[in-house]
Amino acid sequence: MTANDLNPGVAANDTLSGQIQYVTVFIGGQLFGLPIHKVHDVFVPESMTRVPLSANEIAGVLNLRGRIVTAINMRRRLGLPLREGSHGIMAVGIEYRGESYGLIIDEVGEVLNLETSGREPNPANLDRRWAEISGGVHRLSGQLMVILDVERVLGRMMDNMAA
Repeated sequence: MTANDLNPGVAANDTLSGQIQYVTVFIGGQLFGLPIHKVHDVFVPESMTRVPLSANEIAGVLNLRGRIVTAINMRRRLGLPLREGSHGIMAVGIEYRGESYGLIIDEVGEVLNLETSGREPNPANLDRRWAEISGGVHRLSGQLMVILDVERVLGRMMDNMAA
């Protein structure tokens, strides 16, 4: 499944006037949003190969339609307890610094069109683990959507591995 499959008729990098589209995902019960133009695929990770001596957050590598994809376990990245079993796990495919990554998440939600003016900076009381990877928030009816910032999710982790 590609980003265009999530919202037919809208190009992956389209933003409507004054609006931005997010692919929503759940990790540990928390709602997160990824700007749709950052999402290349949504898929079920299969046949992962563990990478010896890799960072704890790296679940392994897998072959996705001929591309080698590094799978990042977002529960580990956020310091959350691991899920029991692998039933129902999903991954969101993104590109970062010319490499392919799959962010392993608990569940994919829907595509939301939100007003860009509704984006707020991280609240002071936002959990530190979420704030580290967040590019702001949107307050939705009854819940807070944390915006995943790909640079923050992968940048520090990849920089630490290179050091």
